[in-house]
Amino acid sequence: MVSSRAKKVTTQTLQKMKQAGEKIAMLTSYDYSLARLVDGAGIDVILVGDSASNVMAGNETTVPITLDQMIYHAQCVVNGVDRALVVVDMPFGSYQGDSKTALDSAIRIMKESGGHAVKLEGGSEVCESVERIVNAGIPVMGHLGLTPQSIYKFGTYTVRAKEDAEAAKLMEDAKALEEAGCFSVVFEKIPAELAKQASESLNIPTIGIGAGADCDGQVLVLHDMLGITKDFSPRFLRRYAEIGDTVDAAVKRYVEDVRSVEFPNEEERY
Repeated sequence: MVSSRAKKVTTQTLQKMKQAGEKIAMLTSYDYSLARLVDGAGIDVILVGDSASNVMAGNETTVPITLDQMIYHAQCVVNGVDRALVVVDMPFGSYQGDSKTALDSAIRIMKESGGHAVKLEGGSEVCESVERIVNAGIPVMGHLGLTPQSIYKFGTYTVRAKEDAEAAKLMEDAKALEEAGCFSVVFEKIPAELAKQASESLNIPTIGIGAGADCDGQVLVLHDMLGITKDFSPRFLRRYAEIGDTVDAAVKRYVEDVRSVEFPNEEERY
């Protein structure tokens, strides 16, 4: 298999995986310790997502997180990774103004974090920025469908591109991102049939989240799939563990042991 042979996953590895029909596994991470575990378990791509705004900082949306904060989280992740491709989200406000601002932000991310690629949201309206960043030697992943940074524009987190006009626009935007130089594109919360059509029409790999099984890969937020976060349960989320319950039980036991002087015992003293 392509993935198992790759000592270091690169954008070319992902392209070969698509050509071979091998699915790409992608998860988010935001710190050294969890990134090290995720990387060691064989993940192909780690996304340092602006979802850190939600799961790490407790913000309602991804909008408040800053470029400096994203660089910090990316630095932590890169320090824990040996094999996976590390993609870093460009946060809201770091690329929407103009292509020069976008390039400056992408350069800062790459130089200061050590990440391997950047990701930004949007279609034709960001293609100039994509081209400028790619021409500077920085790989770019696109993101279409539900774009969380635009939540105040949409006003809802419901499925996107259900209507014909929006579906056609998504197909056009996906092609535009490919032509602008994106090495991959994320489809978030769009109809599965549309994601299938788009994936088949593109030469670059597609990554789905709430977009069905026919994308070239899948991504989830790590804290959601591990059951660390409890207040977010969309239809597309599968929980692979209940770490939140484990932590709760462990902390309660620790509190009881401290108060009853069961901890530390004789063997745990000097």
